[in-house]
Amino acid sequence: MSDLSYLQAVTIGALQGVTELFPVSSLGHSVLVPAWIGGSWQHLVTENASGDSGSSPYLAFIVALHVATALALLAYFRKDWVAIIRALFTTLRTRKVTTSTERLAWLLVVGTIPVGITGLALEHTFRTLFAKPMAAAVFLTINGLILIAGERLRRGSEARAAAPAPQLSAGPGAATEADVRAHGGERRLDTLNYREAGIIGLFQTLALLAGISRSGITMVGGLLRGLDHEDAAKFSFLLATPVIFAAGLLKLPSLAGSAGDHIHGQVAVGFITAGICAYAAVRFLSRWFTTRTLTPFAIYCLVAGVGSMLWFA
Repeated sequence: MSDLSYLQAVTIGALQGVTELFPVSSLGHSVLVPAWIGGSWQHLVTENASGDSGSSPYLAFIVALHVATALALLAYFRKDWVAIIRALFTTLRTRKVTTSTERLAWLLVVGTIPVGITGLALEHTFRTLFAKPMAAAVFLTINGLILIAGERLRRGSEARAAAPAPQLSAGPGAATEADVRAHGGERRLDTLNYREAGIIGLFQTLALLAGISRSGITMVGGLLRGLDHEDAAKFSFLLATPVIFAAGLLKLPSLAGSAGDHIHGQVAVGFITAGICAYAAVRFLSRWFTTRTLTPFAIYCLVAGVGSMLWFA
């Protein structure tokens, strides 16, 4: 069965738009939700795990939804991206990095390289092996544990920062200004070094496993490097944008082939739904993480993951 209904298009479109940015794994939900519903939805799980976007209508459809999500991110962060792209070309012309925006531009470049290489090489293999309901349930549970661990480690860091700060003094082994700043636990996004950006970008490769969230894993990476939740979320969204966009554009031509036959209307409806939901999601999360944490999403992943393991067992 290769047909895609309009109900499925709207449902999966909304699901993709929200879960791609919420730290709960869009790939995991694109496997689990059809499996939860069952019946005529079950073929979507089979196509997700065994097909390729050149022959599977469902995977070609998911590709289009990725493009819609990336466009929503570009629209929301449009001012940032204009400044980042302008700064990147400035550094290429001057061969110098002098401003915080120029530094951020290269942090994003460095952070994108690991997942770009890994995705091209292993995306199909990972999906074939792991995009199955039980595997997605296990990885969703692991995703919840990762989010909880990130929050606990972050709170530990904040507790250490609340202790009396070292005082500046002279002599061998005395505290320096850098020691005092580091003790304060506050760190701006543009103070990340390139190695740290690469490591956070490397974390993104785990999102190739259905159930591991791209935004969640990169946010945890940012928190562990001393960023607050707001900056960690922003870096995660900026870092995800070129990856999601490139993945979609690379496989979008498959919709012009046999995989896209008879589902152009469904693709259009799903595309619009995903774009609207993604824009609403990033707007909500950008506000949420100014004062709140990953903990509610961690609890959801644990409940949904363990519940799914019991259900599919």
